[in-house]
Amino acid sequence: MARKASGPTFQSFADTFAKVQTNIEKVIEGKHEAVRLALVALLAEGHLLIEDVPGVGKTMLAKAIARSIDCSVRRIQFTPDLLPSDITGVSVYSQERGDFEFKPGTVFANIVLGDEINRASPKTQSALLEAMEERQVSVDGITYQLASPFMVIATQNPIEHEGTFPLPEAQLDRFTMRLAIGYPSPAVEVEILDTHGVHSALEDIGPVADARTVREMVGVARAIHVADGLKHYIVDLVTSTRGCGELSLGASPRASLALLRASRAYAASLGREYVIPDDIKALAFPVLAHRLIPSPEALLTGKSVDEVLEDLLSHTPVTSKAHR
Repeated sequence: MARKASGPTFQSFADTFAKVQTNIEKVIEGKHEAVRLALVALLAEGHLLIEDVPGVGKTMLAKAIARSIDCSVRRIQFTPDLLPSDITGVSVYSQERGDFEFKPGTVFANIVLGDEINRASPKTQSALLEAMEERQVSVDGITYQLASPFMVIATQNPIEHEGTFPLPEAQLDRFTMRLAIGYPSPAVEVEILDTHGVHSALEDIGPVADARTVREMVGVARAIHVADGLKHYIVDLVTSTRGCGELSLGASPRASLALLRASRAYAASLGREYVIPDDIKALAFPVLAHRLIPSPEALLTGKSVDEVLEDLLSHTPVTSKAHR
């Protein structure tokens, strides 16, 4: 029997989620599932990497999420000359105090938008590692806690490689999901011309939730029931990526935890107080694919990571206990 979250709290989650999603979709039209997954990443206490070609609304989606939640928001425009201290902060000597004073960097916000993250040097990219994993920043031997909620939404263009630095595996592994928005349908693109062609739709939306509400929703998501069999299914699926001959790098235990947390938030967003196997299957690609590296043999045969993951999903059984 599934354990139930309290009725009013759970209902509040579903209502607020729908309200925020509707608000974002006033700006990002025709991308219902992408918007849902972006919010799931937030409520799973994760981070989001939006990777797609130029002009499809990557930065717009990140800005719409930030505008829909009345939280502190900072934007980092990643460039080759950006320094790690620009992100984390720096200790500056104050003559008035006769001591060093910490000046917080741009990472000190609830929502941090990292635009074109792969344009910064690896040293600067690594400045986000501690913040994303431990939600804290260490400068000159002193640790500073980051506010809650805290989410990094980063964008990058996978096509243009000149002047870019590929994200290392340790960095990619800290992103709960990677999403691609994709081109809109012709009908939706006409609607975009009608709305965005006159003025910026982003200016028309305001916050429909705040930091406290998001923290409460995160607490509700944590209480969503996951059967033991489904936990075994998550581990079996992730473990299968490590022993696969078509992958030179499989998913980490951090990936298992990300899939668990995301499946809880995803189930709650669909009006359920328990996770089902289809939730995990729906999240497998956005949560796992960017963490996997194809083997040389797979590259020679032209097999993509998504195709390998599809095979693993079809061959990983769900135990009967997963539905209890």
